[in-house]
Amino acid sequence: MLKIDIHTHILPANWPNLAERYGYGGFVQLEHHGPGCARMLIDDKHFRDVEPNCWDAPTRLKDCDNCNVDVQVLSTVPVMFSYWAKPADTLDLSKILNDHLAGLIEEHPQRFLGLGTVPMQAADLAIPEIERCLQLGLSGIQIGSHVNGWNLDDERIFPILEAASDLGAAVFVHPWQMLGSDRMGLYWMPWLVGMPAETALSICSMIFGGVFERLPKLRVAFAHGGGAFPGLIGRLEHGFNVRPDIVATNNERNPREYLGSFFVDSLVHEPAMLQYMIDLLGANTIALGSDYPFPLGEHRPGELIESMELDETTRDWLMAGSALRWLNLSRERFLRS
Repeated sequence: MLKIDIHTHILPANWPNLAERYGYGGFVQLEHHGPGCARMLIDDKHFRDVEPNCWDAPTRLKDCDNCNVDVQVLSTVPVMFSYWAKPADTLDLSKILNDHLAGLIEEHPQRFLGLGTVPMQAADLAIPEIERCLQLGLSGIQIGSHVNGWNLDDERIFPILEAASDLGAAVFVHPWQMLGSDRMGLYWMPWLVGMPAETALSICSMIFGGVFERLPKLRVAFAHGGGAFPGLIGRLEHGFNVRPDIVATNNERNPREYLGSFFVDSLVHEPAMLQYMIDLLGANTIALGSDYPFPLGEHRPGELIESMELDETTRDWLMAGSALRWLNLSRERFLRS
């Protein structure tokens, strides 16, 4: 059975010193400090330790083979988005990252696909870069769950999503700069609690803001099983029914009607939750996603799916069919002799 992992992150092994390149700080650098050891730094402050699987393609492919993953969809680490920077500098960094992805895909066309990054704070720069990503052979873009505090229904973002829809680019929404982080200094809570809440907010913004209504052909997937959204649908629908004067101001359709209109990955770590999502959203909207190579991810991609008693059709949707549907690709492209 074909296995496609839509949620994996990668960095180049090296990139220019961005503070020197742009003349100000705040950017991420990768410091290699020993064999197979590196750390991500922001203005010389430690952000995260990473290992070769974060930048080395042969290491990734070995891990894929060990877990029977046929294809990884590669995207940058969200801290690299840099939407806060000057738009021209974010564009320049995006091109560095996107060119790196394109090179990996060219070298391993049956094993890697890619989602580029673009300067979401400037539609006039982002849209041409989406076009260039597709010309490079990438399948679409990864975006943050908000852009400097603009939710995804913001009219400054809409032209970018409209262009993605018109161009046929897949969109992957990943939480970043989580709401409430100032109250989550302990226990890794920005990642454990903030990320699911942030993703639910992004889905709700697109539903209630009418984005899906205005762009019915937009193919968008959300990380981490859609975060808290699946568990909120009853509350959202009830709120829509009892206070339409507040909830339905920009979209008069019941939020439940949009179930099946977007995709989520399978990264929920709980069989009962994944079964609930299959029943609620449909298996053909849920795609295997592992968050490789980071510790909150599924360490053996697909292990949760494989542990459940699912029929063959459902299992195939989760392992590959939904990913192919979201990416608008044929299965035949990845069949190897």
